[in-house]
Amino acid sequence: MIALRLYRLLPKSHRLRMLEVLPPHRQLWLVRRLTRQRALGRPAQPGALIRARDRGRTIRARVVNDMTPAAAWRQNLDVVTGALDRAGIDYFCVRPLQHTHSVVAVNATDSKRTLDALRTDEQLRGAQVLVGRIDDEGFRAGRHLRNGIQVHFPITDPRGTTVLGSGSACEIELWREVPSQLGEPATIVGPRRNRVASTLPLQGEPAQVEAAALNSMLPPDGGARYRSRSEFAVPLPDDVRFPIDAVFTWVDGDDPDWRERKNAALTAFGHQKINTIATNHSRFISRDELKYALRSIVSFAPWIRHIYLVTDDQIPPWLDASAPGLTVVSHRELFGDTGVLPTFNSHAIESRLHLIPGLAEHFIYFNDDMFIGRPIAPTAFFHANGIAKFFLSSAQLEAGPATIYDAPVTAAGKNNRRHILERFGRAISQKMQHVPYPLQKSVLQEIEDTYSEDVLQTASHPFRHPEDLSIPSSLQHYWSYLTGRAVPGQIKYTYADLAHPSTPVQLAFLLARRHCDVFCLNDTDSATVALGEQEAMMEGFLPQYFPFRSPFELPDDVAAARAEFSATELARAGRAGQPVLPRQLAAAAAETRSATPSTVDESPGRGETGSRRQKQESA
Repeated sequence: MIALRLYRLLPKSHRLRMLEVLPPHRQLWLVRRLTRQRALGRPAQPGALIRARDRGRTIRARVVNDMTPAAAWRQNLDVVTGALDRAGIDYFCVRPLQHTHSVVAVNATDSKRTLDALRTDEQLRGAQVLVGRIDDEGFRAGRHLRNGIQVHFPITDPRGTTVLGSGSACEIELWREVPSQLGEPATIVGPRRNRVASTLPLQGEPAQVEAAALNSMLPPDGGARYRSRSEFAVPLPDDVRFPIDAVFTWVDGDDPDWRERKNAALTAFGHQKINTIATNHSRFISRDELKYALRSIVSFAPWIRHIYLVTDDQIPPWLDASAPGLTVVSHRELFGDTGVLPTFNSHAIESRLHLIPGLAEHFIYFNDDMFIGRPIAPTAFFHANGIAKFFLSSAQLEAGPATIYDAPVTAAGKNNRRHILERFGRAISQKMQHVPYPLQKSVLQEIEDTYSEDVLQTASHPFRHPEDLSIPSSLQHYWSYLTGRAVPGQIKYTYADLAHPSTPVQLAFLLARRHCDVFCLNDTDSATVALGEQEAMMEGFLPQYFPFRSPFELPDDVAAARAEFSATELARAGRAGQPVLPRQLAAAAAETRSATPSTVDESPGRGETGSRRQKQESA
């Protein structure tokens, strides 16, 4: 308590300085204490009730292993409508302004019966049933304010760091009848605005609607249907009803097979011709960010139709590559007879994304260090008419043409500017925010058709090159904007450079507040001595922010056994149709090692040495 008081008395600049003198893991510990986050202890068993924090309130929440905000939303709505049905109380579901809550309208004359039903229904045992005031600002609990009721089951993970509670609640609005006047029909009026109308005819046409009609976060799925009215059954002009996919690019730079390919390519290409930033080891490190990025999609963007993972024939040991909703795409599938493989150039890989088989016209491109931070609707990235959004940064692009002395990302931005100036007579001055990129497949194809030589030249550079284009992260957005297919947008985000001393503080406050739509944990140029501290920092943050597993993860014991093999070996076994069991993987790995290089992979520089032997030699 004394430390907390002293901390709050300090100016903000001094607070950060005080924290930054501590080691990163102590920074995280102290900020958690100062922001009243739960101290980490032994994980509780599923079904147990533990103390947790829900929007500033201390509550008792039930521990579960798997849950998402969308699932909690459905659970709370299902139990409320079930209780009302059993009590014989008339109601209809409303489409609210906010997509995080479900809303049920009940006649105000049934308020006592409704409250009694909620408090006595066996299916609601353990639920929080709060009476209070409901208005456009939200729900405020208070016994003397009775125009609404909030119902939710507090749910948390085994360590109590993530709570799904009042943020996914079902709210019951008490609508009042207004008798007919001067020949006008009688109406029923709600206590606050909603997406359609807060005043409706007293006698309306009933309708059965699916969850997507009540919540823009959810895709049409043909699942459970809910009692509503015809006014809420029709899609609105700003409802996104086209499919949106997600694309991730991923590499495991610690894979010895991959490193052998990279070293061979460096030798063939010539170290002196490559900018050192393009080959820095930190650019290729995998800290399992992908696992948590996929969890963020499942938790906070359930409207994503399909996820494509683009790799250099690598698979992380925890990934179930056969899981529905996920497709692993090899570089070989995208490059075909163009470009040069193996490639270690993200600009080259990104230039081929529109060739992913089955990819939707509208998709969002993620680096594996980009995360969705809270429930977000598809309209954050695309308008309902198909127009994309892009997110300008306040950072400016340096003047002048691209040179070999520029950082690769700067050189690519300058090359983009040259093309935009030639094509549209406009000069690019601003960079883009490092956030997920909304893209349109047809625009990417149009850019390649127009500047095929430059695009294919980018694809042919195995390492970042001064003549590269950065297409999905910059060029595509300006091209779309100047052809009427994209507009500037705004998104709440945080960018953290893992090498910066303030990052532990950023992460601790991000964990406490969870106030960003998206965030990026980037590693631009970390020193080797800092990698251990950064790994500990990430292990203290990501599993707490995203504690619930995604359906794309294998059981922990299987993942641990598979970790004995390199990401390349796992991909080879998968291509050979081998099961995921370790003994069979070993047999598949041994078989591929004894094969000729052309049988295994036609890409130059691929080694035949497995990860276990590499570890023994380096020990």
